[in-house]
Amino acid sequence: DLSAIIPLGNMPVVIVFNPKKGYQKLSDFVSWAKANPGKAIYSSAGAGNSSHLNGELFRLAAGFEAVHLPFKGAPEAMTEVVAGRADFYFSPLVNALPLMKDGQLQALAVSNSTRASALPDLPTITQSGYPNSEYNFWAGVFVPVKTPAAIKEKLHAEITKALSAPSVREKLKNLGADPFPLSPAEFDALVKKEIETNAKIAKAANIRVE
Repeated sequence: DLSAIIPLGNMPVVIVFNPKKGYQKLSDFVSWAKANPGKAIYSSAGAGNSSHLNGELFRLAAGFEAVHLPFKGAPEAMTEVVAGRADFYFSPLVNALPLMKDGQLQALAVSNSTRASALPDLPTITQSGYPNSEYNFWAGVFVPVKTPAAIKEKLHAEITKALSAPSVREKLKNLGADPFPLSPAEFDALVKKEIETNAKIAKAANIRVE
């Protein structure tokens, strides 16, 4: 029904833990989870939410069992990790950063395919040793599929120009968004690939959303 025009930015998502758990790197947690089958708990902002799919993708890639604890929103899901009742949560960096600065949360990896510009020393989950586990969280512009090609091209060109403006770049940076330049064809291909990936995750993890 829709045609992709252009991504506005790729929002870094971090896997966060309670610092009191004492994990130094992601493999420390995975080792614990494998040694304690079924005891790991991860929270999400709702069944079928991106944080749920991200959690399942990581769990499957790392090869451990975990209990999913869904909530109605991100604040509750993050609070469970801060309180120590959940082991981890996949949070947009912009939401987690204040609690990370306060020492209430610890990020051990970025789920995106590339490192976050705001935390260049933090590895991606793939770089941490778990291939095929990247999960990008982006925002983009779409139009109805029957929109004339000339209008699509004009939109892409004008939005690309706007995204290069210093004031816009600064606002996106404040939201934790990294540049994610793609052509309409590349963006369309990405969307189709992610639909297939999410369908595979849902099937492999037996995700059912009532």
